Amino acid sequence: MKILIIEDEREMLNNMRETLEREKYIVEATTHFKEASLKIGVYSYDCILLDIGLPDGNGLELLKQLKAQGKNEGVIIVSAKDSLDDRLEGLNLGADDYLPKPFHMAELHARVKAVLRRRNFDGNKTIDIGNVSINPENRSITINQKDIVLNRKEYDILMYLITNKTRLVTKSALAEHVWGDYIDQADSFDFIYSQIKNLRKKLNHATINVEAVYGVGYKLDIE
Repeated sequence: MKILIIEDEREMLNNMRETLEREKYIVEATTHFKEASLKIGVYSYDCILLDIGLPDGNGLELLKQLKAQGKNEGVIIVSAKDSLDDRLEGLNLGADDYLPKPFHMAELHARVKAVLRRRNFDGNKTIDIGNVSINPENRSITINQKDIVLNRKEYDILMYLITNKTRLVTKSALAEHVWGDYIDQADSFDFIYSQIKNLRKKLNHATINVEAVYGVGYKLDIE
């Protein structure tokens, strides 16, 4: 799962980032309105943690931008502005939750998990597709009730394809979502091919498989 933190307090941002990265999320972050606007205009995220009081703009304007673009990211407002008007405006604009500062990082993680379950998995704690069962909270996967072990990138690829199971995912979208900001350092998509090759082997007895669409990308094949 990929998360964008928009927060101008450096210490708070670092604490949030470290907490979520320990939980194996892919995390991108920015402290400014303009950079955040560019990111949400170009990239897609599973959840956005949004501060209202940014040095160069109001975070609620970013929420309006998301909705105007027809994007469906989960949004949790994390702000020291705990007035009823701010909370109501954020929720009315389409935010999923509002977490006033200060807060414990454990609560932040719990709120993120709840939003992701509602957004991506209809509120369920496990995802069952044919003979495959996935528990996103502990990143465990079974095929025919037998555990299989995926490395972090294999798991992230599989989860991205599952959350987009009705769509064809381009190679560039998959790479950007799974590798985040580091994708800019890549010279080719060879690293994707090797991860997907290994993932296919591990899904050998599953009723799902990763199907390549030549020259375009990948999609999830469900028997």
